[in-house]
Amino acid sequence: MTAMIDLALRQGKGPVTLSGISQRQAISLSYLEQLFGKLRRHEIVESIRGPGGGYSLARRADKVTVADIIIAVDEPLDATQCGGKEHCHGADAATGARCMTHELWATLNEKMVDYLDSVSLQDLVDQQRQKNAEQNVMVMHRNHAALG
Repeated sequence: MTAMIDLALRQGKGPVTLSGISQRQAISLSYLEQLFGKLRRHEIVESIRGPGGGYSLARRADKVTVADIIIAVDEPLDATQCGGKEHCHGADAATGARCMTHELWATLNEKMVDYLDSVSLQDLVDQQRQKNAEQNVMVMHRNHAALG
């Protein structure tokens, strides 16, 4: 998610290199290459080859949800012990018996997906910009106080 926020923050300034994201966010370049391959196949990002190449968003940031990104990179969104297969008890897998808390965790899964589907990449970018602006104000305030 961090890499996608980094990419979205730089939209409109040309393609963003994975090596740049790797350096700024301290994420392994090989890991980013794997993730961005999956994101490209799901048409969330597009790659630009050649000198000055890199990646950009394939859709507007407000049209990409956190759920879209998580699903694209194959991250599991499941709090159940059985992976949602409803045979929570290993010994009872043949009978399909559920554990006593299966409904609790299955409902949590639904709520998580609903929430993550309601948060856009643009929402995260806006939050980050607000956070950066607040940090800049604090630094300016400290510098002013040090001079005074």
